[in-house]
Amino acid sequence: MKSTSEPVENFQQLYDDIKKYVELQADFIRVEFVEKLTILISSFLIIMLVVILAMAALFYMFFSLAYLLEPLVGSMAISFSIISALYVLLIMLLFAFRKGLIINPIVRFLSKLFLTKTKN
Repeated sequence: MKSTSEPVENFQQLYDDIKKYVELQADFIRVEFVEKLTILISSFLIIMLVVILAMAALFYMFFSLAYLLEPLVGSMAISFSIISALYVLLIMLLFAFRKGLIINPIVRFLSKLFLTKTKN
């Protein structure tokens, strides 16, 4: 004859298993979030370093271009004005093409990072 306590033990075991599964899933989500946040922050830092170094290089390249233009235009002030106009042109181009150059790549990166499923 079967004991009446057997179903209760089975339900208790099922409850314990479900509770453990939920805890493990919560841990997995936390670890996955930390991993993706780490990738996001490290990517941001690398991009910022590259941008800063590129700006410094561009600054020195334009400075040397200004000195190269000075004999051709006759004045250092005009040479620096031409370089300033180049900067303004670059800013306008960046603003005009911001969606393709900045917004879309960021959206693609973030959607790949946060919306793709990781393999277990």
